[in-house]
Amino acid sequence: MGVYNEQGEALGEQETQKGMTPKDRQGWVSGRHGIPSPMSLCRQQSQLPPTDVFNDVMYMVGGWTQQDPSCPVEQFCPLENEWKNMASMINHRGNVAVYGLAGKIYTVGGSDGISCKSSVERYNPETNTWSNDVAPLSSTRSGVALVEMDGYLYALGGYDGMVCTNTVERYDPKMNSWTKQPPMLSRRSGATAAVMDGQLYVIGGSDGDAPMNTVERFNPLDGMWYACTPMMTPRENAGCCVYLGRLFVAGGRDELNLELSAAEKFDPDTLSWTPVKRMRCKRNKMSLVVFNGSLLAVGGSDGITNLKTIEVYNHDSNTWRHFGSMKTKHPGGHIAMLKTKHPGGHIAMLKIKHSYSL
Repeated sequence: MGVYNEQGEALGEQETQKGMTPKDRQGWVSGRHGIPSPMSLCRQQSQLPPTDVFNDVMYMVGGWTQQDPSCPVEQFCPLENEWKNMASMINHRGNVAVYGLAGKIYTVGGSDGISCKSSVERYNPETNTWSNDVAPLSSTRSGVALVEMDGYLYALGGYDGMVCTNTVERYDPKMNSWTKQPPMLSRRSGATAAVMDGQLYVIGGSDGDAPMNTVERFNPLDGMWYACTPMMTPRENAGCCVYLGRLFVAGGRDELNLELSAAEKFDPDTLSWTPVKRMRCKRNKMSLVVFNGSLLAVGGSDGITNLKTIEVYNHDSNTWRHFGSMKTKHPGGHIAMLKTKHPGGHIAMLKIKHSYSL
C-alpha cells in the first residue's frame, strides 16, 4: 500500500523480528518490503479462500482546502499493490459527504470556502468519469453524514451556512430524487453514520457549539428515531464502521478542539461502549473502513499535518500497526470501496463500509 511511511522509513522496518521471515510471523505471506499483503491479512482474519474476500478496490475521494484545492481521487487495487490517480470531481469542495450506491460513488453537499452547496456528483468507475446530472439536496449543507440503507442514500444533518441541522433526506436512484424523512432528535454537523442490524446509527458530530457524545438510531420499520447509549468521548469528524458485529468509532476532535487517537466500540447486545486500543496517530477527519476483512484507519489530520498513512487493527491483540501510505495527502478526503467481480462470477457492486463528510 505504498512504500514509505510519513517519516520516510520503509514500512515494516520497525517491526521486523530478527531471525524470522515474514512468512514465519503468524504464518503471514509477505507483501512488498516484508509487510503482510492485503491477501495474507484476509486469509488470516477471515479464513476464507482468497476468491471469496480478495475483491475490494479502495478509493480515496476528495480532500480540499483553500490552500490545497486540488481535490484528488486515488484508487488502490490490491492485486497491483499500488495507488493510482483517478479523475477529480467536477466541482472541488470541502466538507463533502462521500458514499456508494448501485455501483457508483456519490459526493453530496460541501462548501467551497465561501458558501455551502446542495449539489451532488456521481462517479462511474468503469469510465473514470464524474457527472453532475444528479438531483441536489433540498437545501445547502456541508458536513453531512451519508450512508446507504435498503438501496437508498440517507443524508443526515450538516451545516447550512447558519446553523447545524437535524434534516434527513433519502435519495432514490431510480427516481433520481430526494425526499424528506423524519428529522433526527439532535442537530448535528460532522457526525458519522453506519447501518447495523437493519438500524441506522448516527454518532457524535457538533451542534454548533461543541462536539457531542450522543448517539441515535433510526428504525426504518416504524420511521422513528431512538436515543442510544452515548459514547465515552465526545467527538466530531470521527470515522466509524461495523466490524465483527460491533460498531467501531475512532479519531475525530473533542470538546477541547484536540485531535483524537482514541477509539471505542459499541456492542448492540449489551448496549454499551468499551475502549479500543488507541491508534498510533491522532486522526481528525479520517476514514474507518473494512477492506478485504481488515479494519483500516486511513488519512486524517494529527493537528499539525495531513496524513497519508494507513494503519490496520488486529482484533485478537487489540493493537494497531502501520499498513502503508497513499500517494498524496487528502485533507478531509474519505474512503469508498468498489467490490469487483472475481472468478466466482459474483455481481460487481459498490460497497462502502464507512460514511462521513470530507
